[in-house]
Amino acid sequence: MNKNVSLLAQTVGKVIVGKDDTIIKLIASLLCEGHVLLEDVPGVGKTQLITALSRSDIAGFTMMDQSTGEFVYRDGAVMCNFLLADEINRASPKVQSALLEAMEERQVSLDGVTHELPKPFLVMATQNPVETYGTFHLPEAQMDRFFMKLSMGYPTAEEEFNILERTEMYNPIENITEPAMTVDDIQNMQQAVKNIRVTDEVKKYIISIVNATRGDRNTTLGISPRGSIALYKASKAFAYIYERDYVTPDDVKNTAVSVLSHRIILSPQGKTSFGSSEGYVTELLKNIPVPSMGGR
Repeated sequence: MNKNVSLLAQTVGKVIVGKDDTIIKLIASLLCEGHVLLEDVPGVGKTQLITALSRSDIAGFTMMDQSTGEFVYRDGAVMCNFLLADEINRASPKVQSALLEAMEERQVSLDGVTHELPKPFLVMATQNPVETYGTFHLPEAQMDRFFMKLSMGYPTAEEEFNILERTEMYNPIENITEPAMTVDDIQNMQQAVKNIRVTDEVKKYIISIVNATRGDRNTTLGISPRGSIALYKASKAFAYIYERDYVTPDDVKNTAVSVLSHRIILSPQGKTSFGSSEGYVTELLKNIPVPSMGGR
């Protein structure tokens, strides 16, 4: 694994027990300048995860204030490297719209004045998939702007034992005493990801995956070109993380579910057959021919 990514993951791991796959994919999203939707039940550490990431590499993050109904321009409010939109589906449509501008345009507007957001800028939004009372459904256009949708899930018995031991002694966030890297380090890594090579065969493989979701009787909404671009970028990030200067089909497969599932709407038949969009993408990957890397 790339030493900088390993250092960052280890630092986050001082706070979050286990969940290595989620941490690596969150870092991959950061390297691709992509935003993350973390969908999980309450109490599994969603807020601590983004807090740990913000403490471990750059300075500061903020939480979106849902009570005001709008973003108000103050230094340090939205002008941050990390924005945590906690339980985004409880925010009003007006707040969601403002967040959409920040995510897509990387700027906020107030009284006709545009304020550029700092770089890097990462939104991590959380939502509880269980409780729906008092929530506002995220529109498909906004879901498509999240680079990945991740889930931490419940810890194993051993992990939960370690969580109890840590919590009994101190706040785990206190484990991070100094930044692991600088803004420049992150931006250099982001540039390095852009330089990763992708063969025509792998590009065609990505296209064949997204094309299979379009016009399928199991879906009412397939993957847009934004989704294929996201999968292309995520695959490059995984190649960089695992110290290769080229993308393999495994990089595509390892990121596809997290990148694509939230961009798909299943038909009634699809829901019956696969249960969820994650299940649908997982099954889809089994049926798409994998290209040979002989001519890498």
